[in-house]
Amino acid sequence: MAWPAVALLGPTASGKTALAFALADRYPVRLISVDATLVYRGLALGAAQPSPAELAAYPHDLIDIRDPAEPYSASDFLTDARAAMAAARAEGRVPLLVGGTMLYFRALQEGLAALPAPRPAYRLELAERLARYGLAPLLQELEAKDPAAAARVDQKNPQRVLRALEIMDAAGEKASVLWARPVPSPLVVDGFSLTCFGLWPEDRAALHRRIGERFDAMVAAGWLEEVAALRARTDLDPALPALRAVGYRQWLAHLAGTCSYEAAHAAGLAATRQLARRQLTWLRRWPSLRRLPLTADFTRPALEGFDEVFRCP
Repeated sequence: MAWPAVALLGPTASGKTALAFALADRYPVRLISVDATLVYRGLALGAAQPSPAELAAYPHDLIDIRDPAEPYSASDFLTDARAAMAAARAEGRVPLLVGGTMLYFRALQEGLAALPAPRPAYRLELAERLARYGLAPLLQELEAKDPAAAARVDQKNPQRVLRALEIMDAAGEKASVLWARPVPSPLVVDGFSLTCFGLWPEDRAALHRRIGERFDAMVAAGWLEEVAALRARTDLDPALPALRAVGYRQWLAHLAGTCSYEAAHAAGLAATRQLARRQLTWLRRWPSLRRLPLTADFTRPALEGFDEVFRCP
């Protein structure tokens, strides 16, 4: 019999963490973060990391596990998440996966194609071209070599574009072909039955207000100082995934003197709202998603509705 697992998805600032804490108070769970920024140490404020007191009361796997100088991939997440889920089952607990990095959730459900490691020299060449000429020429190259891959990747995310080019260089065939090859679902292989819940704000204007309030609270708590400390490190390239997280790249531009505080604040807030829209777009297409409608005041869903899925065999 498959072991239960629960995923709690939703746009940024929709209340996933608070709901996860409430579920942890009620059910035997092991909390597993599904957030591409929370994996990095030193990004607590900008990633809206739970406080030290909250993490002491509600421990999470996959938070603060990687230095920002070391990129963390979907493949890394899949390895770490499967290990954490296995540990939860060994404890007789239900894995509760909480976060907003939809690519990581998809990797867990559908698996990842076996992809070759990039050649370091070619990776360096791409990074230099990105720094000198920007993303547009690299995106044009990808569209010429593999239109299907170009249509699939986030064309505003340099790391996604570069990774597709790296795959083709290392494998000698189109990235879209490799991605399309069927792979077994890690959940099926590991014997888990995953139920996905999605926090769904019915009032988008209320979500935008909530995002704005949280953004300002993070700034007031010292977010800009956190970014300055990262910038002071000599081993962190601005092209690293950690420093390209929403908000960080905008504050880095301000600290570098290329834009005003007001412009960086507006750009960071706009990027956060765009992230929420992208997350909701993912969720609209999510298979078998159980929506949890949220009212304008973001009242927490009734916990009794979760009883069935948290029942261990």
